[in-house]
Amino acid sequence: MRTFLIGGLLAMAVGCGGPMEQEEAPDLASQEAPLPDCSTSPTNLRTYYDANNWVIGERGCDCGDWIHWGQISSIYDIRTSC
Repeated sequence: MRTFLIGGLLAMAVGCGGPMEQEEAPDLASQEAPLPDCSTSPTNLRTYYDANNWVIGERGCDCGDWIHWGQISSIYDIRTSC
């Protein structure tokens, strides 16, 4: 019984199987979402503001162009026409 317990503890300390293989890093470039096609999309641009009403970022389609810069926040307005 005693050798069984010691053997079990030794197996837990050393581990089972061979050396662990390191996984490859994921290819993040292949996981990015494609940019939206704004050429046929209506204007739908969100302008984000900080607490002092300073513009801190924009996201969305604007007159056929994809706009994506700055930060987002819970304070925003939406423009829907050029």
